[in-house]
This record gives sequence, C-alpha cells and structure tokens, in this order.
Amino acid sequence: QQEITVRIRHLTTAVALALTSSAFAAPADETAVSASNRTALGITIYNDGQALVRDTRTLSLKAGQNRIAFRDVAATIRPETASLRATSGSPFSLLEQNYEFDLLTPHALLNKYVGKEITVIRSHPTTGVETSEKATVLATNDGVVLRYADRIETGVSGRIAFGSVPATLRDRPTLSLLLDSPRSGEQQAELMYLANQVSWKADYIASLNAAGDRMQLNGWVTLTNQSGTAFENARLQLVAGTLNRVREQREDVMKTRAYSMPAAAPAPMQQEKIGDFHLYTLERTTTILENQTKQVALLSADNIPVKREYVLQQPGGFWWYQSANSDLQKGLKPSVFLRFENKGGELGMPLPAGVIRAYTKDSRGGAQFVGEDRIAHTAKGEKLAIRLGEAFDLTADRVQTDYKKLSSNSSQSSYRIEVRNADSKPATVVVREPLRGDWEITSESQSHTKESAGSAVWEVKVPAEGKAVLEYTAVVKW
Repeated sequence: QQEITVRIRHLTTAVALALTSSAFAAPADETAVSASNRTALGITIYNDGQALVRDTRTLSLKAGQNRIAFRDVAATIRPETASLRATSGSPFSLLEQNYEFDLLTPHALLNKYVGKEITVIRSHPTTGVETSEKATVLATNDGVVLRYADRIETGVSGRIAFGSVPATLRDRPTLSLLLDSPRSGEQQAELMYLANQVSWKADYIASLNAAGDRMQLNGWVTLTNQSGTAFENARLQLVAGTLNRVREQREDVMKTRAYSMPAAAPAPMQQEKIGDFHLYTLERTTTILENQTKQVALLSADNIPVKREYVLQQPGGFWWYQSANSDLQKGLKPSVFLRFENKGGELGMPLPAGVIRAYTKDSRGGAQFVGEDRIAHTAKGEKLAIRLGEAFDLTADRVQTDYKKLSSNSSQSSYRIEVRNADSKPATVVVREPLRGDWEITSESQSHTKESAGSAVWEVKVPAEGKAVLEYTAVVKW
C-alpha cells in the first residue's frame, strides 16, 4: 500500500506534502471530469464581485445512475445556484449535487486519522539513519497527541506516514453530481453557477492635447480573479449596472498579482443592452488565472472636445453667520474641472463606472499626470465633469462686508469676492454661492444666474496677471 508522508516540525502547519493522484481514495463508482474535458467556457462578470460561469464539458456516461466529480470549479461557488444540463445527446435527470470543500491539508488529513494508526518516521541526528514506529492519533485539538505501544507523546518532530487519503478529502473544490442517464455514451453538458470574488472595474486614460481643448480617451477593464480557480480560454462578458441580490456569501481574501497599465487600447469591446443593464463582450477568448489581475481594452476614442472650467464654490449654509472669520476666507483655490459629453464618433457608448486619469504633455513631449476622478455609470449623451484638483495660479479672497438682521426671520448680507490670476492667460471662474430659504439678490456688480433654489452663479472673467472683483448683497427670509 502506498504511503503518504507529512513532515511535521514543532506541530505547525509548515509542512512538505508529497502526493500523487493515485493516493486519493475517491469513491469507486465516481467519474472525475476535470478542465481537460472542457469544450467551452463562458464567464459573465458583474460590478458587485459576482460572476456567472458557464462551463461545458464532455461526460462519459453509463446507462442508469452516474456519480460525476466536476473538478476545477470556483472555490467561491454558490452551490445553490449550480445547475447542469445536457447540450447534446439524450437528456439526463439530475438527482442530487454536493459541493465538497473539505480540502486536503496536513491538519485535515491528521484530523481524519483521529483514532487510527499512523507511522512516525524519525532520522538520527548524527547518523541520519531512519527508524519508524506505529502510533495511534488520540487528538489534534491543540497540537498532536500520539499513543505508542508503551507511552503517549506530544510535540512530535519528524515525518508522519499515512496509508491513504480519505475519500471525503479533496485536493481542490469539487462539485459531486448524481445523475440518471437513459443510455450510455459521451455527451456534452453545461454546468452553470454563480461565483463570488471575481470582479471588474473600468479605468480610463484621458490624454489631453497641448491646448487642453481636445483629448483621447482609452478605456480599460481591470479584472481580478480571487475565486480559487483559473478561467482558461474563456468567452468574457461584463455587465454594467446595479443588480439587486441577497447578500449571503463566504469571503476568502487572497492576494493578487501585480499588473501594469498598457500604453494604448486596441479595438473596443462590443456593447449591447440587456434589460435595464449594459453587456460588454470581448470578441476573443481570454485567460484569467487564479489570483490574477489583468486588463483588456474597453474603448478607444480620439479628438473628443473638452472644456476646462474653474469653479469657486462655498459650502452650503455659509450665509447663516453674521460675521465671517476673514482669515479663513483668504487664499481660496478654485477647483479645476474637465467637462465633456458622452456622444459622437468613437465615444457615444454607455461608460461603466470607474476612474478617469488625465495626462498632458510637457514642453519636451513627455506625458505628465494631472489628476483623476471617479465617474458613475454614464449613459450615452450624458455630460461629465472630471475634477482634476485646484488651480495653482488662481486665488480668491471672500469677505463679508455687511450684515443686517431685518426681522426675526430675515437678514441681509453683503460679500466681496476678489479673484487674482497669476497666469499669462485670462481665465473665467464660475463663482457658486449657496443661498437658503426665500432669497433675493438686491444688488450685484454683475448679473447672476439662479442655478437652483439654493445657489446663485456668476461667471467672473479674470484678466491675465490681473484681478477681478465680484460684489453682491442678498436678502434671505426663512
């Protein structure tokens, strides 16, 4: 009988385990179906870290009941979602299915031998001569307890040899299926199931031209596979949108491999609408290894018109205060936004949520990173505003110049906002002021736009290496 040996050092799980497939004592009537029997594989990945796997394999069936060990399934499979159907030949009846995740480890093997006999192999520290001795495993609760013919020992060092591996232990997660076939022969069957910890997200690279009014946008899909299995030569599809599902999942956190961002995007993925969501299909097969992060191209669009916008916006409710601390309102920095529309030409497709990173070229032609922002799922034709950061050469001071309480439920406030521009080019700054309740601008140095019930907006033109001043008075009732 073949022996399986486990080297134990100080009763830890740091072991060397040497096994061959013949060591597994699988049920005698079980037929293993591995990835080598696979004829087609499709995977659809959703935004919430869930994937739908469609795995087609060749089954060799006999007439009557068959027990099939469907190996190489995801360790994060949701067993209650698994279904097997015949795609060729005679339909069969699925009687039961069992997801077996009691995996073979040194401690699991030792636990299965509690009350059973093993062989302990030791090497002489000076001569290297090996000796073996039979022992019975009494317990493995907090270390190993062994009973020899004349003693009981703990703290064993050396190797432990086992006669075989119990059939209940699997070297990898396995879906065990019991089905009834009307006749014998080979046929194709598709296993479909949901699995967790397979995720995707969109990343975008926006390359601005020298003038900053046009950009090239490359979209990439970043895939992360922590499901416990590899998906080789799979047809990849992605669903963008928020699906409702019951949160019942087992999380097994694994580390991922590093990846690098490709430089340019090839042909985009094909997109279509399914129900209220959008489906993206890669027109070739791809392999997503276990514990791997990889990227595939999503889209590539050139010559997209963009507008740079500077916005100076105060937090809501500021007008409540009778007197502002002027020191806190000095040196304000407008935010820098890039605005563009998801329409026209090579763009104009639903954009999955993700991060857009913007780059521009310096005077020597080298690309420089100039900011990033996150976008939500964006439908075709929608407008986007990407916040890149704060303008270095634009500075503003905001001062409350007057305050009057008009009645128990009304007040009048006056403000002066000075914007300075240190750049050699003129700039337009959008000044957005929050106003609550029933408000009215009674005087102003330039006309405003009532953007909403709670804000007034001015477009302040600031000359190159100069300054501009906005003054206004508002009466507020509450």
